Amino acid sequence: MTTTSTVRHSLDDLLAQFINDLGATAAAGNIVIGDRLGLYRGLDEAGPLTSAELATYASLSERYVREWLRGQAAGGLVSYQPETDQFWLTGPQALALADPNGLQLAGAFQLALACFADLPAIEDTFRTGKGFAWGEHHPDVFTGCERFYRPGYVANLVSEWIPAITGLDDRLTAGSTVADLGCGLGSSTRILARTYPASRIVGFDNHPESIELARRMTHDAGLADRCTYQVAPAQDLPGDGYGLVTTFDCLHDMGDPLAAARRVRVALAPDGVWMIVEPFAGTSVADNLTPVGRIYYSLSSFLCVPHALSEGAADAWGNQAGEEPVADLVEQAGFGGFQRVAETPFNIVYEARP
Repeated sequence: MTTTSTVRHSLDDLLAQFINDLGATAAAGNIVIGDRLGLYRGLDEAGPLTSAELATYASLSERYVREWLRGQAAGGLVSYQPETDQFWLTGPQALALADPNGLQLAGAFQLALACFADLPAIEDTFRTGKGFAWGEHHPDVFTGCERFYRPGYVANLVSEWIPAITGLDDRLTAGSTVADLGCGLGSSTRILARTYPASRIVGFDNHPESIELARRMTHDAGLADRCTYQVAPAQDLPGDGYGLVTTFDCLHDMGDPLAAARRVRVALAPDGVWMIVEPFAGTSVADNLTPVGRIYYSLSSFLCVPHALSEGAADAWGNQAGEEPVADLVEQAGFGGFQRVAETPFNIVYEARP
């Protein structure tokens, strides 16, 4: 029996969550503004600063900067000293928001806001059941997504994930041919190319604009001689004899992941390996009713499911599919070995062998 006190407690909890959620939603645009206008960077480089000092440093309007700073301090994203009316960033705050090689948390909000820009189109897909392709999204989706995923790849790909696959580090160090399938803007491609100069790394994606951005970013990073890019859908992966094929956070986005898996199986060398990196997910819906699952399900309804349906998926996986469909897919595609080899709070890594 539900008592009045229980209902009140539940409503109080819901209202508390609502306040936090609305605060985060309202702050999202300000986080992106702070990132784009160099406000976090200014605090990191020259803080502690008053609003007037930061406005002068960043060549911005003091009145807007003052309101921005107070909202950021209320959310705990910047630090505040009431005695001097100054603001600054702690080490963790700087790592999260100001360091270009840090966690890039502003990129996640950039991605979320870009999804909101496509709200009318996604609302229509709910009514019609039609798809909405990756390339149809606001351009900030592509750059925001790259910033969202890159820190995890930087932190884990070379140090944890590759060593978890027996013999792979030695193979790449000696020199191998690698296909980074669904490479997007090429973050993972560049990490591999930078770490394993003896290997030939090729990034493939079916979105021409992403491939063009990947080429530019690779040129700017001085890695154009180590990795190249081609426009190609997963099921039509060019070439064969690959020592390694990778799919980073993209298998669940495909309209026909089985066709892609079968093509990977054919394209691999007899002793090659397919590294499959997917968003972290449990075996049931209940397992995924977590803060991370909430982020992924919410992004999936705007990005992953619409794109898979745009490519003809009968029943799109979504990004919380979990291990079972991946294992079934690998088996159906004719692979002889499959296992989970690593995981983080945001990703699970699998290996499949012919």
